[in-house]
Amino acid sequence: MSSDLYKKAGVDIQEGNRLVSLIKPIVKATFRPEVLTGIGGFASMMTLPKGLEEPVLVSGTDGVGTKLKLAFMSGKLDTVGIDLVAMCVNDILVCGAEPLFFLDYFATGKLDADSAASVVQGIADGCKQSNASLVGGETAEMPDFYPDGEFDLAGFAVGVVDKKNIIDGSKVGVGDVIIGLPSSGVHSNGYSLVRRVLFDKLGLKTDDIIDELGATVADLFLKPTIIYVNTIKKLLEQVTVHGMVHITGGGFYENIPRILPDDTAALIDGDFEVPPLFQWLKNAGEISEQEMFTTFNCGVGFTCIVPADQAEKTIELTGGFYVGKVVEQSDKPVVFDHSYFK
Repeated sequence: MSSDLYKKAGVDIQEGNRLVSLIKPIVKATFRPEVLTGIGGFASMMTLPKGLEEPVLVSGTDGVGTKLKLAFMSGKLDTVGIDLVAMCVNDILVCGAEPLFFLDYFATGKLDADSAASVVQGIADGCKQSNASLVGGETAEMPDFYPDGEFDLAGFAVGVVDKKNIIDGSKVGVGDVIIGLPSSGVHSNGYSLVRRVLFDKLGLKTDDIIDELGATVADLFLKPTIIYVNTIKKLLEQVTVHGMVHITGGGFYENIPRILPDDTAALIDGDFEVPPLFQWLKNAGEISEQEMFTTFNCGVGFTCIVPADQAEKTIELTGGFYVGKVVEQSDKPVVFDHSYFK
């Protein structure tokens, strides 16, 4: 059946079919043994891993946000897919869940199969890093809805945890230690402010080199979000973890309190260094320290709250560092002991 009229209306079914042929081997390479279906069906099926007494499914959904704008401007599309997976699987990871499968939603005004395949390759890379199967997704071509060359991404992850092993913060108590795991950079939050500083205030382009940091704007700000799945899996096998936090939008001030009991607070008194990228961003944008720690991760992408006697072991297993400790409730849920910016 001819699709000429639909194509003239802006939807190219053949290009969509070409995309499916390009990504089939990419997607199949992510499959865990539990996957029962291949790509192309209306739905996907997967069995649960064996050996769980009371399996509990854990789900999370997210996007990449306006970091995509930098990807469009630079033409570098192969890393935002990793960001998409990371934002979802790191969220379900805080419950102690093991990611099982992932689905994506890719929406664009005019489909370019090669560009879309590059994005899916990044998603597949993220799935491999998190041991999750990319079992399906949706590609939507919507003429006149998005500017030429632009698209939007959303992701959905499902994981599983044995009920007895759920980590929900209920065991967090005064004296516990907060260990931070380093981020790769800004990750995938705060890019509306980042873009305001880079392009509106400073007038930079994505291929401009920031002399103080020795790299281009694109290289610095398109680094993919770290996926912490394998690091945390190893940690949970050897350490009792009372709580975990994915430092995303809202930074320290909004995310850490989500795992703290009502009668406690987080005292940030570690002697860790904020990476030069964030020091530069603060100075260039004339941003207050409080706003930096509210908007960005400031070098701490993920935190683990553990008993004090297991802090050293946690640092050893994760490559992390001491951030602070849980104290009795104060007038604020997060209190900084000193300044972290020069």
